Amino acid sequence: MSERIAIYAGSFDPLTNGHLDVLRGALAIADTVFVAIGIHPGKKPLFSFEERLALIEQSADTELGAQAENIRIVAFDGLLVDAARQHNASILVRGLRDGTDLDYEMQMAGMNGTMAPEQQTVFLPANPAVRTITATLVRQIASMGGDVRPFVPACVAAALAEKF
Repeated sequence: MSERIAIYAGSFDPLTNGHLDVLRGALAIADTVFVAIGIHPGKKPLFSFEERLALIEQSADTELGAQAENIRIVAFDGLLVDAARQHNASILVRGLRDGTDLDYEMQMAGMNGTMAPEQQTVFLPANPAVRTITATLVRQIASMGGDVRPFVPACVAAALAEKF
């Protein structure tokens, strides 16, 4: 049986407990998961690529234990299907929080399926405990001095406290 390789893409700015929940699910269905950090020249992220990579590594080590060894963190700046091909991934992992996510992700899955029929999009529903978390809201709460510890791993909460 060949190795099952998945790719899970996002901005991860910052990594949230919701992202970790989807990552756990991806590790349950794939032997190796590439966490693909989107790099977009027009966007100014709060955390640099290097900072996001370090936070993902540290969070994975702390939260996922031995499974962290099955994660590879990469950057990508083009189409997800091209990044998947580059890393021999046949599974595109997408997390779903609600029906709005599903509508958008179904369109993306259809387009990606046309461009790369050898790749399969897999939707992983978010655990109800993390369903409301978004990186955007986490950044807003942190910028206003709010407590983000319920929404992110400890190392991310500390990094956000340093930024603000």
